[in-house]
Amino acid sequence: MAATALHLPPLLSRHLRFFSSSRAAAAPTSRRRTRLSAQLDDTAASTTDKPAAAFSPPPGFKPPEPKRFEVKPGQSDSIAGASLAIPLRLGTGVFVLGYSVSLVSPDEVPPDQYALDFQGRKVKESSKIAQCPRPEKPIEIYEFEGCPFCRKVREMVAVLDLDVLFYPCPKNGPTFRPKVLEMGGKQQFPYMVDPNTGVAMYESDDIIKYLADKYGDGSVPVMLSLGLLTTITAGLAMSGRRGKGSSYTPAKLPPQPIEIWAYEALVELELPHLLHSCARGSPKRQDFLKKYGAFQAPYIEDPNTGVNMFESAEIVDYLRATYAA
Repeated sequence: MAATALHLPPLLSRHLRFFSSSRAAAAPTSRRRTRLSAQLDDTAASTTDKPAAAFSPPPGFKPPEPKRFEVKPGQSDSIAGASLAIPLRLGTGVFVLGYSVSLVSPDEVPPDQYALDFQGRKVKESSKIAQCPRPEKPIEIYEFEGCPFCRKVREMVAVLDLDVLFYPCPKNGPTFRPKVLEMGGKQQFPYMVDPNTGVAMYESDDIIKYLADKYGDGSVPVMLSLGLLTTITAGLAMSGRRGKGSSYTPAKLPPQPIEIWAYEALVELELPHLLHSCARGSPKRQDFLKKYGAFQAPYIEDPNTGVNMFESAEIVDYLRATYAA
């Protein structure tokens, strides 16, 4: 499908801080910040003319301490269901472009450098991402978790280690589904907008190829190049989720998107979120380590309430308690 130019008026009037990177650290502050833009339907747009609703954490809320490799009671089935995707998709999206690994002596890795410990040695990871062009502004994608075509694009986003501003479009979602129809002429997902080039397009395979050419080395992973087989395995990979992330749960729209460091993100509450991809081999893992002293995902920063927190189950509980209508 041919790409079309799209000019987007701003929805979010405030600038959102980007996650620092070694490249960004050398750039002026103004270049490390960007205005996030999107489209709302007429109803949502009219509400933005009113004073923004004040958001605050739930009463008595305290962010949990991060617990590595610990599963919250009652979450084992959810973890197992989400893990089903790894063998079905042969790990696509778990590793970034050109991922490689080597075992080295602990002396070869500085204490402040991200690396895993393995039987007295260090697991040193690297990739080709540093050689790829990086978008100045986040790519914008309208999608929903329960769509296999959307999953394909999310996997490519992880492979290319891109920061993406996701506008969730769960079934019956009142905000962004109608806007996709207005912008592109049909409610079809995923729908991508690249504010760096003015390109907008439907069709998952076209989006994947565009991202590979523009922000990668032009190559597409095998598991994203198998046509119908790719779509079938992407659908099966989500079967363990039992429809989660597909249907809308009434929620209040925050004035600023939530930032999340993860492989994927939840969408049921139709909350816009800036996803910082950090698959294995991502340079952002080192940036995260420098900033927070350890790496663990998922992690969110909510500029609407000031809450920063780890732990996936607690993050879900917090989002529901804060934003569910």
